[in-house]
Amino acid sequence: MDGESTAPFTLGQGPDACLLLHGFTGSPWEVRPLGEALAARGLRVVAPRLPGHGTTPEALLEVDHRDWQDAADEALAALSGHRRVFVAGLSMGALLALRLAAQHPDRVHGLALVAPAVRFRGPRMALVRQLCRTPLLEWTTPWVDKGGTDISDPATLAQAPVLAAFPVARLRDLCTLQDLAVTDAPRVRCPVLVATAEQDHVVDPEGGRWLARRLTAAPEVRLVAFREGFHIIPRDVSGPLLAAEVGDFVDRWREDGGVRAASGWEAQGAPPP
Repeated sequence: MDGESTAPFTLGQGPDACLLLHGFTGSPWEVRPLGEALAARGLRVVAPRLPGHGTTPEALLEVDHRDWQDAADEALAALSGHRRVFVAGLSMGALLALRLAAQHPDRVHGLALVAPAVRFRGPRMALVRQLCRTPLLEWTTPWVDKGGTDISDPATLAQAPVLAAFPVARLRDLCTLQDLAVTDAPRVRCPVLVATAEQDHVVDPEGGRWLARRLTAAPEVRLVAFREGFHIIPRDVSGPLLAAEVGDFVDRWREDGGVRAASGWEAQGAPPP
């Protein structure tokens, strides 16, 4: 992988900030367009590169889910001087973001969960989920080859930095984060935006809707479903629409008070809680 394209980044300046967290085996490259859009709205945007990510497959041998959560915690703590801090995460990054909001309700003022990896899609990943509970996972296939990433736009897909493979043991960490995030969901007390891609080949968009219904303590939950594009929404054809949704969501809650409402299921026929 090209270390320059996968590097962490900081953009913009202002009294409010947004922490962006990328997905499993991904890098800050995935969320860069969203970061640029938020910086243009006057936010300071910080996107760390999670430990073991964005370099070589072997780097993921030396880390686990605790290292990823610790890195997210440290990045959030570093933004403590800002008036309001929002957190947005893609896929696994959404699970980490949710846990930050649950564990630090005084620090996180709004949460955007983009294609949250709460449920895998397809029978193969359902089997992986079952194997995560046994020692058979590593015995079956120590490494998983990764041929590409889930982006529909061919031009963007051709430019995407892709990790060639990853240790299958890290899937166990991803499954652990799923369980922890589901447990933490009812403790989230800030407004939440949940964005899903209907054509996602990695995670089930129904999982995002199911997770949204578990956010019972959030003052508002907005659910948005994009009909075009695949899993890496910020980089795909619906990326500009996502950036507008997240930007409008953040702007609404940046000012003191905001509009406190009961859970608002507003977008594209979202189910009631």
